[in-house]
Amino acid sequence: MDGATGTNLQNIAIPASVWQTSATQSCEGCNEWLNLAYPQAIIDLHASFIDAGSEAVETNTFGANRITLAEYGLADKTAEINAAAVANARAAAHARGKRITIVGSMGPGTKLPSLGHIDPDVLAAAAAEQARALIEAGADMLILETAQDLLQVKRAVIAVFELMESTREVPLMVSVTLESSGVMLVGSDISAVAAALEPFPIASLGLNCATGPSEMESHIRYLSENWGRPISCMPNQGLPEIAEGKTVYPLRPEEFAAKMLYFVQNYAIDYAGGCCGTTPAHIKALADALAAGDFA
Repeated sequence: MDGATGTNLQNIAIPASVWQTSATQSCEGCNEWLNLAYPQAIIDLHASFIDAGSEAVETNTFGANRITLAEYGLADKTAEINAAAVANARAAAHARGKRITIVGSMGPGTKLPSLGHIDPDVLAAAAAEQARALIEAGADMLILETAQDLLQVKRAVIAVFELMESTREVPLMVSVTLESSGVMLVGSDISAVAAALEPFPIASLGLNCATGPSEMESHIRYLSENWGRPISCMPNQGLPEIAEGKTVYPLRPEEFAAKMLYFVQNYAIDYAGGCCGTTPAHIKALADALAAGDFA
């Protein structure tokens, strides 16, 4: 898999004018808008991960559902933004002359149903709408990632599978986020997650975000011993730290790669990549380590 989208985009010089959706409105901070307004930046980022050795790239659509886009006045562009994101990933692969698996990223949004932020039916409808846009645009897979609420992810999984009964069927990955406390934001641990998702024919279950690989190890070990199906692991570049008022991530590429290689060798994870902070250098180190690894 590839590495981070958001933290890498933060390091790109993006003209202020790009964020203007009209003469009076700015959507600065909505990275998904860049699929339409500054596509070359997205294509170049995907290409950098392909050059690093990624066999799959996630689309720049983490927040491209109607609910989140509405916060920027962009709800009516949901389908257009998702379609452009798939096209940008495809363009990057074409530019490099490689066949890459394009994974449609679907984030959790900013409202959690278990906390009463949003009606579960509204959330499910938004997930289905985004999934339809990604599938119709040609995504090879989908990933529901950074899930922080078990009710949220279950409703989204059901909505996506119901949608696929009337459109093209693609594999659906699920990746949850467990805090440093060892549970999701609303309190579920990895055993509850696995039990809740066991009935669904998802392509993989795994973890991403919030922590680095070391903090994920016990949860990955649990999945390797109890899940019995493909596992994904996409940690941050270590636990975030604050230095000079900025969030930084401490793990060097070789340290990140060594830990991930250990996971593959000992816990048989099937999808390995990175989340916040991870750069093309981290993914290159990971790809190189996996290519040279001993899996006997």
